[in-house]
Amino acid sequence: MPGTNLIVPVVLWGKHAPTHCVSSVYLSRDQKTLVTGCYDGQICIWQVDPDSLKMTPRCLLVGHTAPVTCLSRASIIQDNNFIVSSSEAGEMCTWDLVDGKCRESVKLSQIHTNIQAYHMCNSEDLRLFCNGYYAEILIMDPFSLEILFSLSSKMNPDWISALHVLRPSSRKDDVVLAISITGTVKVWSLLGHENKQSEPIYENESKQIRCLNALSLNCCAYNQRTVLIVCAKYCQIYDAGDFSVLCSIQAPSGERWMSGDFLAPDRVLVYSTEGKGYLYKLPANKLRGRAIISSVPDHKGFHGPTVDHDSPVLFGILAHPDNKLLSCPPAMRFVITSVGGKQRRLLLRGDSAGVVSVWNVDDAAVPTPNQMSSHAPIVMTSLDIAWEDMNPSPVGILDQLNHPEEQEIKLTASIYLLAANRLVVGREDGSIVIVNATHTVQLQLLHGNHQQLDDWPPHQLLLGHNGRVNCLLYPHHVHQRYDKSHLVSGGIDFAVCLWDLFSGALLHRFCVHAGEITQLIVPPHNCSPRIQKCICSVASDHSVTLLSLTERKCVTLASRHLFPVLTIKWRPADDFMVVGCSDGTVFVWQMETGHVDRVLHGMIAEEVLAACDEALADDLGGSLSTGSSDGLANPAVHFFRGLRHRNLTAMRAATQRGLAALQQSGPAGSAGPLAEPARARRAQLTVQGFRSNPADPESHILFFDIEGLIVELLSEEYSAMSPASLEAAGLITSEYMKVAALTQSASPDATKRISGILAKMKEGAETMQTKLQAKAEQLKGHIDNKEDASQKRQRPRDMSLAEPPHTMEIAQILISLLHAWGLDPDLDRVCESKLGLLRPMVPVCFGVVSRHGHMAVQLPTWLGSWSAACASAPDDPLLITSDLPPELVRQEKLTRLFSSKLHWELSTTLTTNHLLSIVALANTLMSMSNASFVPEQEVIRRLHRPSTRNSSSWAADEEREEQLAAQQAHIKQGWSLLATLHCVLLPDKVVAAGAKSFKRPQVEMLARRWQHHCLEVREAAQALLLAELGRLGPKGRKTLVDNWAQFLPLYTHTESINPHAAHKEPAEKIQQVQEEEFEEEEEEIIRKPSSLAELKRKQTTAVVLLGVIGAEFGQDITSEGAAGNKRRKDGDSRKSSVVEGFTLSSSNNLARLTALALTHLLLSPACPRLPAHTPLRRAAVDLLGRGFTVWEPYLDVSHVLLGLLEMCCDADKLVPSMTYGLPLTPQADSCRTARHALTLIATARPAAFITTMAREVARCAAAAQSAPPSAAYLALHKGRAEVLRGIELLIDRMHNEVAELLVEVMDIILHCVDQSHLKSKGLNEVFPAICRYNQVSHCPATRRIAVGSHTGQLAMYELRAGRCQSLAAHAGPVTACAFSPDGRYLVSYATADNRLSFWQSTAGMFGLGAAQTRCVKCYSTAPMADVARLNPARLARLVWTNSRTVTLMLADGSETRFNV
Repeated sequence: MPGTNLIVPVVLWGKHAPTHCVSSVYLSRDQKTLVTGCYDGQICIWQVDPDSLKMTPRCLLVGHTAPVTCLSRASIIQDNNFIVSSSEAGEMCTWDLVDGKCRESVKLSQIHTNIQAYHMCNSEDLRLFCNGYYAEILIMDPFSLEILFSLSSKMNPDWISALHVLRPSSRKDDVVLAISITGTVKVWSLLGHENKQSEPIYENESKQIRCLNALSLNCCAYNQRTVLIVCAKYCQIYDAGDFSVLCSIQAPSGERWMSGDFLAPDRVLVYSTEGKGYLYKLPANKLRGRAIISSVPDHKGFHGPTVDHDSPVLFGILAHPDNKLLSCPPAMRFVITSVGGKQRRLLLRGDSAGVVSVWNVDDAAVPTPNQMSSHAPIVMTSLDIAWEDMNPSPVGILDQLNHPEEQEIKLTASIYLLAANRLVVGREDGSIVIVNATHTVQLQLLHGNHQQLDDWPPHQLLLGHNGRVNCLLYPHHVHQRYDKSHLVSGGIDFAVCLWDLFSGALLHRFCVHAGEITQLIVPPHNCSPRIQKCICSVASDHSVTLLSLTERKCVTLASRHLFPVLTIKWRPADDFMVVGCSDGTVFVWQMETGHVDRVLHGMIAEEVLAACDEALADDLGGSLSTGSSDGLANPAVHFFRGLRHRNLTAMRAATQRGLAALQQSGPAGSAGPLAEPARARRAQLTVQGFRSNPADPESHILFFDIEGLIVELLSEEYSAMSPASLEAAGLITSEYMKVAALTQSASPDATKRISGILAKMKEGAETMQTKLQAKAEQLKGHIDNKEDASQKRQRPRDMSLAEPPHTMEIAQILISLLHAWGLDPDLDRVCESKLGLLRPMVPVCFGVVSRHGHMAVQLPTWLGSWSAACASAPDDPLLITSDLPPELVRQEKLTRLFSSKLHWELSTTLTTNHLLSIVALANTLMSMSNASFVPEQEVIRRLHRPSTRNSSSWAADEEREEQLAAQQAHIKQGWSLLATLHCVLLPDKVVAAGAKSFKRPQVEMLARRWQHHCLEVREAAQALLLAELGRLGPKGRKTLVDNWAQFLPLYTHTESINPHAAHKEPAEKIQQVQEEEFEEEEEEIIRKPSSLAELKRKQTTAVVLLGVIGAEFGQDITSEGAAGNKRRKDGDSRKSSVVEGFTLSSSNNLARLTALALTHLLLSPACPRLPAHTPLRRAAVDLLGRGFTVWEPYLDVSHVLLGLLEMCCDADKLVPSMTYGLPLTPQADSCRTARHALTLIATARPAAFITTMAREVARCAAAAQSAPPSAAYLALHKGRAEVLRGIELLIDRMHNEVAELLVEVMDIILHCVDQSHLKSKGLNEVFPAICRYNQVSHCPATRRIAVGSHTGQLAMYELRAGRCQSLAAHAGPVTACAFSPDGRYLVSYATADNRLSFWQSTAGMFGLGAAQTRCVKCYSTAPMADVARLNPARLARLVWTNSRTVTLMLADGSETRFNV
């Protein structure tokens, strides 16, 4: 589920704008947003100034794999910024225009050619009316992209070529007017309540007209009497009543019509494929009386002879003055906008050169007599123009290699090697550059000393190709079986080269293809041993080869394909390579021999490809299973079919690979063309080359994976700690094991077993220690012999040891880019000097990865729109006096403005993701020792590990120790300040800095991460959410509660009455719901959820959000009687469905429903719909613990406690995985959360905890005699260690509260501790905590325990007989009691009635009958002064001095002796 991982994409665009060959265009009603789709599948969003229509490209949406053919709005609400796009491959997406997230995406088998958004009668929002290459009209919901219903044809069903929906002026229903490609006009009328379940909806009437392949159909909006139908060669005006032709317009010679519309009842605008708009005036006599309702075709002027003024007159042309020829028809659209109540009519055009032009139709709409006017566009712009306006131009990833005066060498292929932190880039001139990735990124984006260095970072050049390098492959990344040092590259010179990555030598040049190499892939890992050493290359001469890297020769040359190769599939078991070509044929090759096994066509071919897919799903191979969406052929051939180049697919695969490794439960067959076997750890940084078009040079996207980064940082940290320090940090818990041991029977081997585990863990840590020491020595060695090595210039064989780990550098870059510089100058100084952060040098282009691997990336050009804000910002005197060129000064100002203010005004999603990332990272670094990015300190920190030094320390060492400790404190404080700034202070500071539209972090995205599986992210999300809720204040929280309350799922005692849960869904649907459980999305809550999955997401969010608000801010809600009804939330309407009299007071209805939902989530058994360990369950557990005091009235406490015990009962098995703080397994995580919740509940309501537990214990004891053990009994039995832990903690923290319930506590302890321990040891050894109470005494000799209770009773437990009796001893609480050493007497004392009593128990005759305990003697004691003031636990102690004498020691220091 790529939705939950935090990925921060950063884009380095480079000097060249991406190619954007426009295929569709859209302008919003308020004239603020222009959207263009292109033939390569990207969508560009432009910010438009409503008054001047100046357009600035803002961001690029990546996700479609084919030309975008339709764009449409998704809502009638003006500022609801969503659009729907659809492509030639049948993909449809709903995008959020503010932050570019993909809200929903589907792939239909139907392909649309046109979408009209229309607001139907009786529906809340727009519906999409779609037509295309299928015989129906589909009506779709724009948000869920589900097909609501479809309109079918009875007469001549055929593809519909154009449609128009309108509401006739005098009627309540909607009319759909459509024309099929064979020229049948059809009319449907709709009432708005149609749905999928109803009968097929057929047309009301149809008529055949002579008009084939119509392109568009429009009804005149002014009088609804005429219809304009446009075909390629002519367009015709029809009478809307009987569809008779009124007049027609021929296309100008050499041009074809595209579409048109009415400007007035007698004027039309028609535009042609040359990108020109023609304005015609229609002959009045043909239209005479058309405005009158009574007009009929037998009007006498209608059939009269034609006269010369009968034909339409051209009176204006909208065209470009230069009249350049276009390489393909432009996308054009006629739009009506309204700004400030004023309507404007515009004609938009986007052409193949990426130029967008706008004509103002209103200027040209009024004909001037006897002359024809021509109009130029009022605005023209394109991505290239916007790019040229930027000075300095956007940074690329290797800008340091370009000399200003020479022509820049374009980058054409790139690959990032994470282990070695190397970026390998192929260029246009055939050279391949290898450079340290983090250093080159630092050089482009961040200020620092490195800017002064010449020729830094050092790079290595591999020269061997003549001509462009097309593709690179590092096989070791894909599978471990390949040599670490091998790098493979393919070029335009038909050659595939094999390089030694470390020495830079060209090992071999394979020249077997007869065309340029377009792709390199790795065969799956279960091929025959010989093929396993090969890689597969594809070339533009339609050949595919298998090249053996070890034998250095071509194993198989498969070159008989007549058409470009589209897909390659593998059947390793049969030794087959299956190649699919673009004409649908499939060749099956034997890999070892290189013979064609067979050639298949048609259906069989498709089935064979499908069968390969199934085989693939069983094991993850490095396969190319992308289906036909991906062209391996020479891209130029397929350019117009819009086959998208492989890079985007690769990029999407990379974003989706995210969590696959952590959650690899099901097979991931669809991991795209570079499917890698799932790795154990996630890459903390991926650098992905990106281009929108095969002809473009590459831009680069850096994907920072926050979770991967945190894991790496922590594992580096832990691996370097000694076992002692690990235990000190609480990462190995031995004390937990001690408690666990009590519940096991006291067999000698059990303790051995446990100490064994600990020893093993310590050993593990020790070996790690020695390894690290060795490594440190090695590093020292490297540093020492650098001098003599530099003469030889030889590289160490293994790059990874020659440099310090680069994880810190990656973290440094990311935090430097995300930090809000300029808000707190003092903190900035600390960041630069102590923490080693670097200031950004250019404004950063961030991206957003949304679900389904779709992505939005910001374009660098949108910064231009802030030049005004930049100009008004105060100048920094240092900048003005510096001798920098003015454009650099301006850029520096913009950068400062960006990081302090504009960064946080982009979108709520970005704000949320970035704050989460930086807070999580700051917390991680704070938890590490001495983690700062200042280079000298890093080295000190590496060499100065408490474990690596000898024990003898000199005075100088001591001093250094102190210095280090002080420095450590400074650093920790720095990180903590950084976290506080972003977590708590940021919004106020940004607003104070003058931000007009600060985008707040999004509450629901944070709520969904309340129990994120990565602990650091989880803590960050919780802190941010609480800070944000606190900032909202009571009013804001109230609106939030009211908004979300409607989504709270309703549960009765046992089963959910949520209507959707009633009908079971098929398993795969359930899988998918689970996947999306915690994906995020963004929206204001103004519309009903449109699909089941969305409702499900809303419900989970609602439960968590209301739970958090209730738990953290609930007291003020429930305690105010009057304000209590704020929680009523349409309680009255719900009452009917809720059992009556089920709540304390109706005003607490919401609290009750939330409590019920949370307990339901805790207790419902694991099922496919709600697996046992999901973040949602953990969140419920956590919130039950946090808000227990709020929920308590509505809970069945014993159920909740037993449920929690059940969850954390396996803790001792999971201990090894709960230690090193790396991502826990879901099970260990649930366990940890449940344990925390138990602790919270116990400390919040000790009495409830103890009494409930005691009740359960008693119940279990009663049940044990008769029936088989119940579930409760098992839960208690398994969770005994947890109960003991809880009680120990309570005695520790809440001594006095526990004192009142000692008897119950003793019941619980005796149930949970295995009795065999008490045979050999005293109670104070077994469970020392309870013996702190003077009211408890244990006599090992007679094996009895006495407990003095709060009510004055004495409880005597006889462990031998396993029974308990109670005596009424005192009138008030028993203060102390003690057994005599021989166990014959028991003495008890109470301050309340100042009595001291001796008790003797006599066995019955010959040990038969019950033992009698009676009072032998009573003494009255002197009353103590002001008892109330003293600590009740310290009031008195009883000590037997010998078997007949006892001493009473009182709190006031007096001692008295008594004799029996």
